[in-house]
Amino acid sequence: MSPLTVVIVNDFGYVNGGASQVALSSAVELARREHDVRLFTAVGPVSPEVAESRLKVTFLDQHEIISDPKRARAGIQGIWNRRAYKEMLSLLDSLDRRRTVIHLHIWVKSLSSSAFRAVYDRDFKCVVTVHDFFMACPNGGFFDYPDSRICSLRPLSVPCLVRQCDKRSYFQKIWRVIRLLMQRSRGHIPSGVRHFITISELSKRIMQPYLPRQAYIHAVTNPIFVEKQPAASPADNANIVFVGRLDPEKGPLVFAEAAERAGVPAVFVGDGRCRAEVFRICPEAEVTGWLDHREVESRIREARALVFPSLWYEPQGLTVAEAAAIGVPAVVPDTSVAAEMIIHGDNGLVFRSGDSQDLADKLEMLEDSRVARRLGRSAYDKYWKNPATITRHVRELESVYKQILGQ
Repeated sequence: MSPLTVVIVNDFGYVNGGASQVALSSAVELARREHDVRLFTAVGPVSPEVAESRLKVTFLDQHEIISDPKRARAGIQGIWNRRAYKEMLSLLDSLDRRRTVIHLHIWVKSLSSSAFRAVYDRDFKCVVTVHDFFMACPNGGFFDYPDSRICSLRPLSVPCLVRQCDKRSYFQKIWRVIRLLMQRSRGHIPSGVRHFITISELSKRIMQPYLPRQAYIHAVTNPIFVEKQPAASPADNANIVFVGRLDPEKGPLVFAEAAERAGVPAVFVGDGRCRAEVFRICPEAEVTGWLDHREVESRIREARALVFPSLWYEPQGLTVAEAAAIGVPAVVPDTSVAAEMIIHGDNGLVFRSGDSQDLADKLEMLEDSRVARRLGRSAYDKYWKNPATITRHVRELESVYKQILGQ
């Protein structure tokens, strides 16, 4: 494939979650493959991997809106970031529109939809990866946070507008509604976008009704970063491991209840506002706090199983794939995207979302060493049959870019 110019648009210049990891790692790999790659980002610091690569970076050095000490400025910038619009115009005016693709990842934390409006105004080809649901839902998750349940209301309908579903407050909900309305009207997202990348069948099914009828939807596998080693031996381990934020929507309390009922040792790798409640429900639990990637991988390798009890849709679920690559089976809810990776009773187990008793029953099944061994081996073999490497991810991206440019 002849070299292209690719502009990766992402709020963060460092890895602070799965979406940024995908955006930045793909940018670095595309540059390594001789493409002319530009990173357009607002929030630093820019990671060393990016700074030391062949990437050209447009760095706005702005705050993430949630951490900006000037709250009025944050409120305005989150709805419409004027500087992002101007800087993107300046960048685009230096590029050849015929061989350039703009790839949007995350923009709602700082850049705002103004970054895309510049792309729209200059008529550049663009693709958006659907990492979340902010193009349709004000709070980005189709999730009612106060009630800890998936929301079935149509976004921006009257029932939606009057419902306090936000994690923080109804005032925050109204601000998010204004942002979404601005994004739809002045920002032209998603109406002005023709190409979208979905990373699961679930995210495609949820978002398709809200995308333009003429949209092209491409499936691209997200990469994970686990080197192939001999499979772990889950049957020799006892711990059941949870990885992630200890926030209600992630389901740590469901796991804590299930672990206490099943009498299994529970390890929570992460931290968050549910930490004290986890200990109240499951006094013998271990909470490690945040660990680096290598330490997380080590904790999973020492586990009998990974539990992924998230109460919301979870458009990615990369931890489940990472566990499979190590040879550790996962126990996942039936409403989550992670269920797409699991054949119940073959390479993992599926439980009824939010049902701690059903989860406890599944954890008790894993007490049989033969079951743990068989599930772990199958998870490992299925993953490595077609691994989700960064090389595979970028090759799929190149194919999408080629289609977008009509090459």
